[in-house]
Amino acid sequence: MFATILLIVVSAVLSQNFILVKFLGICPFLGVSKRTSSSLSMGAAVTLVMLIATLVTYPLYTYVMVPLGIEYLEIIFFIFIIAALVQMLEKAIQKFFPPLYKTMGIYLPLITTNCAILGVAELVLVNELSNVIAGVEAGIAMNLGFALLYALFAGIGFTLAMVLMGGVRERTEKLNVAKCMKGFPITMVAASFMAMAFYVFTLV
Repeated sequence: MFATILLIVVSAVLSQNFILVKFLGICPFLGVSKRTSSSLSMGAAVTLVMLIATLVTYPLYTYVMVPLGIEYLEIIFFIFIIAALVQMLEKAIQKFFPPLYKTMGIYLPLITTNCAILGVAELVLVNELSNVIAGVEAGIAMNLGFALLYALFAGIGFTLAMVLMGGVRERTEKLNVAKCMKGFPITMVAASFMAMAFYVFTLV
């Protein structure tokens, strides 16, 4: 049990990081990571939505959609659920944290279409953990507890990538780089090196 939990944690955060390995959620990664503070806030918001979305979609799919034979509608159902969660989160942030709401701007409602959240909701429906976590032997069935654990640490991995990128971008702004590399080009170079660094974990 402990080994399975450890593999879920390491896989979700490092070896199968949603941004730097699976390349999901690139939009907020490039758009909101100009500062570590905004990166951390976006990561926390995405993690919260991932957790709640998994808590709702997993039982809905397992105990309602599958028995009714309508599992082929999962994408439509999941998008509606995620959209509703994001709308509630957006209203809460707008009311209680106005500066944060202004900082996130358009990227907050774009969480609705964040493929990383939909990716977590889809991955936890796979019956065998071996299809979610590289290196785990088949035969360990996914359940709601494992699903929530995976969603939590997938969100933490997402936040880690965001914060690291925010720190790198803050540093590169102070560097004397060539004019043609300023802004988006140097950001893409930094993102490429980060992706290569995280890819090493997939080889372990």
